Amino acid sequence: MEKAVLLHVICGVLAVLVVAHVKADDPYRYYTWTVTYGTLSPLGIPQQVILINGQFPGPRLDVVTNDNIILNLINKIDQPFLLTWNGIKQRKNSWQDGVLGTNCPVPPNSNYTYKFQTKDQIGSYTYFPSTLLHKAAGGFGGLNVYERPRIPIPFPNPDGDFTLLIGDWYKTNHKILQQSLDSGRSLSFPDGILINGQGQNTFSGDQGKTYMFRISNVGLSTSLNFRIQGHKLKLVEVEGSHTLQNIYDSLDVHVGQSVAVLVTLNQPAKDYYIVASTRFTKHVLTATAVLHYTNSHTPISGPLPIGPTDQIQWSIEQARTYRWNLTASAARPNPQGSFHYGKITPSKTIVLVNSAPLINGKQRYAVNRVSYINPDTPLKLADHFNIPKVFSVDTIQVIPSSGPTFIATSVMPVSLHDFIEVVLQNNESTIQSWHLDGYDFWVVGYGSGQWTPANRSTYNLVDALTRHTAQVYPNSWTTILVSLDNQGMWNMRSAIWERQYLGQQFYIRVWNAVHNLANEYDIPSNVLFCGKAVGLHP
Repeated sequence: MEKAVLLHVICGVLAVLVVAHVKADDPYRYYTWTVTYGTLSPLGIPQQVILINGQFPGPRLDVVTNDNIILNLINKIDQPFLLTWNGIKQRKNSWQDGVLGTNCPVPPNSNYTYKFQTKDQIGSYTYFPSTLLHKAAGGFGGLNVYERPRIPIPFPNPDGDFTLLIGDWYKTNHKILQQSLDSGRSLSFPDGILINGQGQNTFSGDQGKTYMFRISNVGLSTSLNFRIQGHKLKLVEVEGSHTLQNIYDSLDVHVGQSVAVLVTLNQPAKDYYIVASTRFTKHVLTATAVLHYTNSHTPISGPLPIGPTDQIQWSIEQARTYRWNLTASAARPNPQGSFHYGKITPSKTIVLVNSAPLINGKQRYAVNRVSYINPDTPLKLADHFNIPKVFSVDTIQVIPSSGPTFIATSVMPVSLHDFIEVVLQNNESTIQSWHLDGYDFWVVGYGSGQWTPANRSTYNLVDALTRHTAQVYPNSWTTILVSLDNQGMWNMRSAIWERQYLGQQFYIRVWNAVHNLANEYDIPSNVLFCGKAVGLHP
């Protein structure tokens, strides 16, 4: 009897220790966010915006590697709504990706609880609405994943940490913008640029100290250049990759991208301009903020620091200087360079060509001649329950061919654990920005004209950085390498929202016939059902 009691006590203590260990390593963070409309004047004119907990932009999420996020989203606007977590890989869990191919939107006056983990990630990210044109009204915010205490970072801890959400902005209501696109008309040129949802912000720091600036382009369509008057920018992180710490006067940040820089306040005590301005546009839009030295008694003065405007080659050359820090750790203790991606032979080459056709007299956008349309039933639900006639795995080709463009719900099947080469070919005269959910990828090459296999000799197969969003310059190509280690249904899309909304996207179905929790998590018990899935149960 005493042995049994003692065994019971020991088992109980061990159970408590195990639970304590799990909670200590992978803590849970709980949030409740309410989405509403509000009236603000970001560009000086009152307009309807989307607020989260009354905030515009939304609350900043500051979390740590491997944290479990439990976020109850309450939708109080008059349209179905979703948030997506831009750059969070959702390991084995595309159920929580928050796009229309994986989730039913949250109906008005309803809620959905996201449950996801920032598994093996660090870095600067964002979240934003993936539904309709809601992103044009707000609902976006910063999402910063900090390293665990025992994981070193390749620079001294900064004295402060600022998140800057920069992006183009329209004074026009998001529903009117949507109506314009639905009628087949492109959006007009943006009305202005915002920094953290305003035309004017102040960021304060002490002279002699060093601060991290996390800069994300949350706009709809426009590449931006970022710079600070009189100060250098030391690049240290790009979308979860620690970089070689090159010094820049200014940085291009394309739509959907994020960078983190260190700025040392080593100038005379005064106030300085922070500037974000448009790139590759005939008319240059500019927004300013203030870097304020706490011991300053001198207001900002002098001309704005000059940045590049339409110099494409300048941007290409800068992009090629972004390199992986091979000896630095990321979310795990092992160095980033311990994965020798350049020594792996790709199992497949996919070439994706974007286009801007007219279909039935209306403006559409397409990939390899297919202009994507969202079905009423999320692809993930249709795939899980074997619901027929929702999507097709035969419409989009891995190598483009000639012929007319058509509308379809296109899914590209690939195999789990494949390693693929993806060429993003842009034959248009405007810059493109491509994003892949569920992954980061190595950006190994940029080039002009038509890509050919001979261009592989120019790839960086040693220290190309990984990121989740890559730019493709006009009449040029960009090549990425992807290790398909995350099973699920993943959205490949233009980060330029008009193009995404009107068809420049598709889904990649990463699949393994063996179904187990080592490959992919089960369907959530709280999953929302819509379309042909109504009436089903997890």
